[in-house]
Amino acid sequence: MKTIKVILSWVLPVIIGLAVALIIRQCFFTVARVDGPSMEPNLINNERIMVWRRSEIKRGSVIVFNAAGIDPQAAENGGFVKNLLGTNGTDYVKRVIAVPGDTVAFKNGSIYVNDHKIDQSYISSSEQKNGSDYNMQPGNWDLKSLSRNWKKNQGAVKVPKNQYFVMGDHRSVSNDSRYWGFVPKDKVIGVVKTFPWDTNKQKRENINDRD
Repeated sequence: MKTIKVILSWVLPVIIGLAVALIIRQCFFTVARVDGPSMEPNLINNERIMVWRRSEIKRGSVIVFNAAGIDPQAAENGGFVKNLLGTNGTDYVKRVIAVPGDTVAFKNGSIYVNDHKIDQSYISSSEQKNGSDYNMQPGNWDLKSLSRNWKKNQGAVKVPKNQYFVMGDHRSVSNDSRYWGFVPKDKVIGVVKTFPWDTNKQKRENINDRD
C-alpha cells in the first residue's frame, strides 16, 4: 500500500499536468514551426510560432489553416507549418488580405480591398508590385478574373461568408488564394503570434500587430 501511495504521489501530478497541457493545446494555443519561404521576410524557415485558436481573424492577421481540400496540390506540396497535430502535413501559414464581403483587386502594382489601397509596408515594394502578379505575369486582376482558374467559387466577385482571401508575404513564391481560392473559416487553426526572442521588433510588429 505504501508503495502504491508513493507511486501515485508522483504519477498523478504528471498525468494532471499532461491533461492540462493537452487541453491548453487543443482549446487555446499550440506551438508550430514554419516550413519554407512563403512568409519571408517576416517569418523564416524553421522559426517557431504560437498559434492562438480563439483569436479574432481580421484583415492583416497571419493565420495557420489546413489546406487539404482547398489547394488541390496540398498533399503533394507538403505543409508550410510543421508540428501541428491531426492535419497530415498540409498546414499553411498566410496573411489574411480580405474578409467576408470584401472585394479584392490588384491594380497598377497595388492591392485594393473594397476599392481602397491597403497598407503593405510589411513587405518590400518589389513584392508589393511585381510579386503580387498572378502566375508571375504582369497585369491587373480581381476576384472574378482569378476565380476562372479555381475549382470552387468560379465567378466570385466578393469574399463569401465565413471565408477568407489570403496571400503569403513572399508574394513571388507564395502558393495562395490567387491560385486556388478562399479559405473556409472551419479550416483555420488559429492566428499566429511570434516569440519575442526569435525575431526583431519590426518583424514582430509585422506579424503581431497587423490584426
